[in-house]
Amino acid sequence: MPLRTIVFDFDGTIADTMEEGRNILNHLSSEYGFKEVEKEHIPSLREMQLNELLKHLGISKLLVPILISKGTRLLKERIASLPLIEGIGDILPLLREQEIHCGILTSNSEENVNLFLKSHGLEEHFSFVSSTSKLTGKAKHLRSICRTFSCQPEHLLYVGDEVRDIKACKRAGVPIISVSWGFNAKQVLASSAPDYLIDDPAELITAIHDYRNSLL
Repeated sequence: MPLRTIVFDFDGTIADTMEEGRNILNHLSSEYGFKEVEKEHIPSLREMQLNELLKHLGISKLLVPILISKGTRLLKERIASLPLIEGIGDILPLLREQEIHCGILTSNSEENVNLFLKSHGLEEHFSFVSSTSKLTGKAKHLRSICRTFSCQPEHLLYVGDEVRDIKACKRAGVPIISVSWGFNAKQVLASSAPDYLIDDPAELITAIHDYRNSLL
């Protein structure tokens, strides 16, 4: 069976939400008493995995669901005006031409994602948007997507920008294309051994082509 479905992460992979996310986090820091994130510290924070980042900022894991919920609501006010990752918009029509179903799996809300897609005229390129409120809940959702499309995990590809995406894909048996333009830096992603690691959206087509050939 050929590759049938490609699932994208949203924040940092399709939508450039990093700066707005920093602003929201700093807004919430005064309410919950954790460290603010200065712009000049972002390069070093990109080197950290999730648990390291939470510890560095002084954020309890128990607080994470609350921050996600409040942050998602605050992001809704600005989501339609945030930029698309440069080059992603050129790739999506090419995937449609190859009759590949594209979807989104994110810890952001479906409402926010759909508002963003509509504002950039991208709704037609995605057949589904799935949201998980848990930062570590993607493996379960990936398995569910496989069942929905009646495909084996190896016939699904995930595209994401974080180490936690790699870990989720490994648990679900789904291959991953990691992208270095998002949250985690390239060397951190490489240390978790993704199936593919790319630096530019234009490289997506080559990585997908290589993976499709490996299934033959």
